[in-house]
Order: sequence, then structure tokens, then C-alpha cells
Amino acid sequence: MAVKGLGEYDDGNIFARILRGELPAKRVYEDHWALAFHDIAPQAPVHVLIIPKGRFISLADFAARGSEAEIAGFWRAVGKVAHDLQLEAPGYRILANMGEDAGQEVPHFHVHLFGGRPLGRMLSKPA
Repeated sequence: MAVKGLGEYDDGNIFARILRGELPAKRVYEDHWALAFHDIAPQAPVHVLIIPKGRFISLADFAARGSEAEIAGFWRAVGKVAHDLQLEAPGYRILANMGEDAGQEVPHFHVHLFGGRPLGRMLSKPA
């Protein structure tokens, strides 16, 4: 399916290939709805990517086409990963980039889970 501004889902994207087992990933969690794994270029002591197992390009695509079970299962997995990594008490950040202006690099909806240190402001100040 095409998503406005993002095109068709690309089955050759890196996350699709990880889901199919074609590429390795340091997995943290997996269930029927989601897969979580460590980012290969971490931006914090804990930097985990969580992806739904369906073919969704963006959050908008996921919200529009995902079933209630897929959406609930995905967000429950995000919460479980944060809990399992003991990030609840000190705190953590969830980030989802959508589109070019936001810096989305992989056309498969995913969230970044950051923690393990004080994370500062939500956005850096413009240069």
C-alpha cells in the first residue's frame, strides 16, 4: 500500500530483512506482534528499536491499517521492553520519526526506546 509522501512498503528494507531472519539483530524481546532489538548505533546507554511485525511504513499507516490487536500488542510490547530493561523508575524516552523532515531512515514503522542516563530536553535548540 502507498502512504502519502512515503510510497509503497519496501520488502527489502533492513527491518523487513531482520524480521525474516536474513540479517542478524541483538534481540531483546519478541512476541506475535513485535520485535525489539538493540540499535547498531546507540544514542544512549540503552537504545532499543521496537518494530511491529506487520508491513507498516509509518505511525500514520499503522494507525490507519493496523488491527486493534496489532496496535494493542505493539504498544504492550513497548511497555514490556521498558519494564524488562528496568527503565521505568529512572525514566525513558520513546521516539518515532515519520518522514524525511523527521529523519525517518527505514521505511518500516518503529519506535526508539532510550534510557540509561538523563536525556535532557525533548528537542535540541536550533543552531
